[in-house]
Amino acid sequence: MRPLRAATVCGIAVALLLSGCATPAAQGGAADAAEPDAIASRAASLGIAPDLVYTTAVDGWLLAPQSVGVNGSEGMTAAWTADGSAAILMLRTDRGELTADTCAAMPLWDASDAPVTCTEEGGVWHRSGGGVDEYATSSEGAIIWVIGMNAAPTEDLKAAAQAVHVPSEAELQLLFSDAPTGAATPVERGDIPENGDGAPVDPVGPGG
Repeated sequence: MRPLRAATVCGIAVALLLSGCATPAAQGGAADAAEPDAIASRAASLGIAPDLVYTTAVDGWLLAPQSVGVNGSEGMTAAWTADGSAAILMLRTDRGELTADTCAAMPLWDASDAPVTCTEEGGVWHRSGGGVDEYATSSEGAIIWVIGMNAAPTEDLKAAAQAVHVPSEAELQLLFSDAPTGAATPVERGDIPENGDGAPVDPVGPGG
């Protein structure tokens, strides 16, 4: 599988905007990534920006293709489940810069009001606060969060963050196997007037 689109950090196949130990990009595996045109074609069906399409792989967790969708205006969200457990591992992507300061400034998914502590662990950011743990990494202007739900093990969240990568062709097909084909189109409203700046006004009856 192809690592993130930037250098590895401390030998881990992830990319972080961190100071300190950094090694050259991992050798090999790049050919396994799906072609950019293929990613763009599949991502367009859900309105996801192709450069925000990422996936991961952790032993014991299976992707739920029906969970793949748009996050925010053009990011991606996807969920993985574990057999015999209600736990969920969720991956979200969006644009942004990931530094020590921005990491701490971003609210946690499940504890939006809690102060956030960010610690670099094995090449990824461990974000914690209010009894909640999640992980984040970044690449070429994209931030990728790995979030746990229903008591997902923290060690699995960390492993998933460390394994984030651009999908291979097979992984791309699985990611979007439940998505419609063709580019996403806006829903047309039949009750909005062609001219004017608002919804139609109901006529006033007798007596107002």
